[in-house]
Order: sequence, then structure tokens, then C-alpha cells
Amino acid sequence: MERSSQMLKGVLDMCLLALIAEEPSYGYEMVSKLQARGLELVSEGSIYPLLSRLQRNHLVESYLEESAGGPPRKYYRVAAAGKARLAEWTDDWQKLATSVDQVIKGARK
Repeated sequence: MERSSQMLKGVLDMCLLALIAEEPSYGYEMVSKLQARGLELVSEGSIYPLLSRLQRNHLVESYLEESAGGPPRKYYRVAAAGKARLAEWTDDWQKLATSVDQVIKGARK
């Protein structure tokens, strides 16, 4: 589990950016979506610092939207620079995943 957590830390920025690129979302909603897709180790506490960093780097923008049952929610949407960065990260990830897969397959021979 600790190894999974360490590996996830390396790609969580990319996963968050990919979710936000699908549709604007707020923090808890992103955690739920990530968990539904198999990333059970993700918590709200782990994503907010990453969202702040993505915003500081101008990859996402935030805005407030009224909620039906409480205070306004802070939503995040992907910025133009975020779309470009996501394309880069996705390409890098696919190359890395292919390379790692080849190494693992070689070990199974």
C-alpha cells in the first residue's frame, strides 16, 4: 500500500488535471471521481495542496458557485496552459507506461 501511495503521488497532478479537463469540479467531487475509478488512496487532504499548485502554475482557474445546501463551492476549470500541459503529461505517461510494461514483461520470461 505504501508503494502504491508513492507511485500515485507522482501522477496525481496529471489525474486531477485530466478530471478537471473533462468538466469543472470541486474538491470533494474530484476525490469521489478518482476513488470511483480505482484510486482509493486519494483523500481531500491530499488534493487541495495539488490544486493550489496547479492554480499557481496557471494550469487551472477557480471560481465560486452557489450550492443548494451550504456555502458556495470552489470549482476548478482547466486553463489553456493546463490543456497543453495535460497533453504533454499524457504523452510522457504513455511512453513511461510502455517502457515499464516492456521491462516487466521481460522479467516474466
